[in-house]
Amino acid sequence: MAIRRTKLERIGIVTGTLGSDCHVTGTRLLEHAFRGAGFRVTGLGAMNPQEAFIKAAVETDASAILVSSLYGHANMDCIGFRQRCEEAGLKGILLYIGGNLAVGDEQVWSRTEKEFRELGFDRVFPPETTPKMAIAALEKDLAATTKRQKGD
Repeated sequence: MAIRRTKLERIGIVTGTLGSDCHVTGTRLLEHAFRGAGFRVTGLGAMNPQEAFIKAAVETDASAILVSSLYGHANMDCIGFRQRCEEAGLKGILLYIGGNLAVGDEQVWSRTEKEFRELGFDRVFPPETTPKMAIAALEKDLAATTKRQKGD
């Protein structure tokens, strides 16, 4: 008997932490929640270079990359990420980042969000974001992307 797959199970995402960030609790929670919601998840774990995310996204035909960061210096790790994705043929891939993205005076959220948007991220989530909120955002963005591709 064939197992019926939901539409979301065909949608792949890549999760993990970038650069020197060794905190994996957030990314593991995301992986569990997104799998539970029916997504196909490739979890990279901790301390990955940009190239690992890009390679995994290409190999799995992922629709989104979700970066979890808790150590407060993600801005350094994210420079050039969008450009490298596009150079690898991932033009239009959804890039999300969330967690404790800044330290010290940089913790003013509006500035933090603006900085990561300028780095090419489609969504920037503050520390109090729940996995359910991230799932809802991704579903909304995927629906909008599909609608644009169909020319609606």
